[in-house]
Amino acid sequence: MRNPLIVAIVTISLVALNAAGVQIDSNIQNKNVERTIDLTTQLVKIFHKITLENKATKEWSGVSYSFAVPKDIRDNLAYISIRDALKKELKATEEKTADGSLFTVSVTSSSPTPVLHVETVFSKSLEPYPTHITQNERQLVRYFDSAYSYSPYRTVTQKTTVQLASKSVESYTTVKPSAQVDGTITYGPYENVAPYSTEPITVHYENNSPFLTITNLERVIEVSHWGNIAVEETIDIVHSGAVLKGSFSRYDYQKDARSNQPSVKSYKTILPASATEVYYRDTNGNISTSAMRILKDSVELDLRPRFPLFGGWKTHYTIGYNVPSFEYLFSSGDQYVLKMRVIDHVYDDMVIEKATVKIILPEGTSNIKLIPPYPVTRLPDQVHYTYLDTVGRPVIVFTKQNLVENHIVDFNLKYNFSKVLMVQEPLLIIGFLYALFLIVIVWTRLDFSITKDNAATHHHKD
Repeated sequence: MRNPLIVAIVTISLVALNAAGVQIDSNIQNKNVERTIDLTTQLVKIFHKITLENKATKEWSGVSYSFAVPKDIRDNLAYISIRDALKKELKATEEKTADGSLFTVSVTSSSPTPVLHVETVFSKSLEPYPTHITQNERQLVRYFDSAYSYSPYRTVTQKTTVQLASKSVESYTTVKPSAQVDGTITYGPYENVAPYSTEPITVHYENNSPFLTITNLERVIEVSHWGNIAVEETIDIVHSGAVLKGSFSRYDYQKDARSNQPSVKSYKTILPASATEVYYRDTNGNISTSAMRILKDSVELDLRPRFPLFGGWKTHYTIGYNVPSFEYLFSSGDQYVLKMRVIDHVYDDMVIEKATVKIILPEGTSNIKLIPPYPVTRLPDQVHYTYLDTVGRPVIVFTKQNLVENHIVDFNLKYNFSKVLMVQEPLLIIGFLYALFLIVIVWTRLDFSITKDNAATHHHKD
């Protein structure tokens, strides 16, 4: 018997889609969907392997296919990638509807049943439950989803595998057929699932992985054409897991023998291999408890705050380093291209609520064009003054919200800069020194003594 509520939801969805101008081809269906939900960290990573089928034709040449994200979790979506069977990424266009978002791609394949691989990453989708715990308690979280893969197309058969952070499962919703084996829960297979069907499930389990959230990150990149690029990041971090209740005992903390604790003692930040003169400090000064390892392809920092981070606790620090400009700055005549990461790897499975990137270019730069790897918010340009500047250095500023590790990719910044301007500062220094020497010479040649006047006065008295 069909649920009238589901029928109503489907009807409303189709009306909303038509109103938005999104066309869903009823001849296309999901022949098979294999979904894996990774809940082993603070992020929710969902992988879909979707086998398509077209009842009208076996030809796939630029056929549109839409992947749906429900409205209630759309704001938590940090990253989405849709690839074909050869793992080539397909360009997706997002169209918002009353029920969420549709990400549409063009599918071209010689196979009558092409395969798509969809990867989605969601932040803040795990709810600590209970919300407050003592120092020695476990951290339990809840995850809400549907046993059915949410899709605007009919699905012939589908199966979902949920991977948990531990074998300790408090409870989970059973939807026949479903089963749990250690830290894995399997839902399905389910057959002939109608479009936009949902079957709510809740999984309550133990997850002591670091629940760290970067509430604000400001990254400043200062470019010098004299061979150096200086990078500095100011970071605010909060432990966003279950809030610590009661007092904190360092004695109990030190004798706690648990291998997994909800608190965070340290984490690894990864910098470029060419990073030098690295510093790490907070408002009290340099933090000497950190350690640095120089690896073949990176510089690894073991950052250890002055105190362990429990739920609700915060820390604020600054990290900086220098890299040689020839690795990131490319030129042809007076045309330059700066190619650098938008963000660095701060810690594993990181979440950044808001990142602001400021790029300080040399004085005299013109025709600046930013090419970001994904949509960002460009803010008004600023001006930065340092020693010997006359009109100031242009500063390009842009922001991005809800970032994860998948956003560690390069931006391109194109601009023009005349090499003649590189001698401006040396000429200013030479001119200043010349003027200074000239003043000294003139000063030494002037005679400000009053000796002659005194002698003349003395002679008059005689």
